[in-house]
Parts: sequence; C-alpha cells; structure tokens
Amino acid sequence: MDSKNKKNKIENGHGKRINPDFEILPAVDMKNGKCVQLVQGIPGSEMVSLDNPAEVALSWVARGAKTLHLVDLDGAFEGKRKNASIIEEIISRAKPLDIQIQIGGGIRSFEDAAKLLNWGADRVILSTIALKNPKIVRDVSESFGKKSVVVGLDSKNGYVAVEGWTEISTKKAVDVGKSFEELGAGYILFTNIDTEGLLKGVDVRPTQELTESVQIPVIASGGVTTIDDLFELKKIGAWGAVVGSALYTHKFTLEDAIAALKSNV
Repeated sequence: MDSKNKKNKIENGHGKRINPDFEILPAVDMKNGKCVQLVQGIPGSEMVSLDNPAEVALSWVARGAKTLHLVDLDGAFEGKRKNASIIEEIISRAKPLDIQIQIGGGIRSFEDAAKLLNWGADRVILSTIALKNPKIVRDVSESFGKKSVVVGLDSKNGYVAVEGWTEISTKKAVDVGKSFEELGAGYILFTNIDTEGLLKGVDVRPTQELTESVQIPVIASGGVTTIDDLFELKKIGAWGAVVGSALYTHKFTLEDAIAALKSNV
C-alpha cells in the first residue's frame, strides 16, 4: 500500500476517517468595515478590531492558509451587506492564489447565496435560513454543486441554537446534521457555543458525536486556544477548524500550527 493510500485509511478508532490534511481556517469576521472578534458572538463585545479586513485576510494567506472563513456580521445582525466591497476585494485577490473562500452572515435567500457564489466564493454557509427553509440546501446544492453548501449548526449542550443563539431548540445537532446531509449539504460547520470566543479550550464531545454520525466533512468552531486543541479535533475526525481569537490574540501562530499538524500525520 503506497503512503498516500495508507494516509487515507487512517481512522480515529470509531470508524471515522481522519483527514491527513486537516485545515486551519482563519476567521475574518467583518463589522462596519473592520475585522473583529466578538466574545460569544455578542455585538459590542469586540476583543479585536482591525482596519482593512482585506489586508488581514491576505496576511493569513501569506502565512499559509488554504481556505478563508469570511463572516459578514452586519449581514447577520442587520440583514444589510455593508461589507460587500470588502468581500469582493478579498475574493478577487485570493482566488488567483488558488485560495478557497467560504462565507456566511446574512444569507437569507437562494438569491443571496447565488450572488456570493457568482462573485467567486467557493462555499456559502447557510445557517438560520437552512433551519427555517431546509429546501434551500437542496436548491443551492443542485444549482452550484454539493461542495458549495456548508450548513452552519450552532449548538448548546448538544441542541441546535437559533435566532442568534438567543433560543435553544428541541432538535439535537446530530439529528439535524443527518437531515441536511440527506438534503445535499457538502459540509457542516459545527459551532460549540459553550466554548465559542472564550479562549478556554475545546470540548470535543459534541463535535465527535456529529463526526461519527455523518459522512460529510465537519468543520469545527468554538474554543480553539492551543495547537493541542487542533490535534484533539483532528483526532476525533473533524475535517478542519475555524480559528479566530486564538490567532488574533497570539496564542499561537498559524505557521507553527500548520507545521505541527503536518508533523502529526
């Protein structure tokens, strides 16, 4: 068996294939034209606020990022895409470098999703709209391909949170994840609200439950504070992890994390 096939056969002990090319997706969250990091997603809780999000995004590319995770917070909070010109600039500058772009925040219709994909985004993150109108997942998947659809599931104590995390539904994240896989989602972005933005480390159990229940890639989000957290997420079968506050507050560097993960295949 050659080394490539051997790597592809690695499993985590629960039958879930481990992604040897586990990705770190730097978060570029945009609000009022700035790159910000919020605590627990609460408006006004900015722990980081940087000018020129496009330059911030391209700096992550220069440091080794292969995929950028863009979030239009104004779109999410107000339904207005105030950061459209910034998003277009990031896409136009990153795509020639063969960088993948996934974007969420304020996608409220098929037309919104289609516009972002037609701008050149590789994947759109469907969160609230997917829960309210699951058919949109199938519509986007059939029109743009399965890999264009990321369903965003935000979870607290294993249950899906809605309405900007203000309400906890009676639906288990695992069950919802399975249903969206059947509808044609290509990825699930799983955010553990219990740890999001707190810089206190990850709790891998909810993510592991999901990775063991679906076949599509699961991108983890929430709580990554150390490179060891990334190792733990990789070990339980996550495809990659969105990292925001830990990078912006210099808990570790992107270069060091990429190098450590490569040496830990």
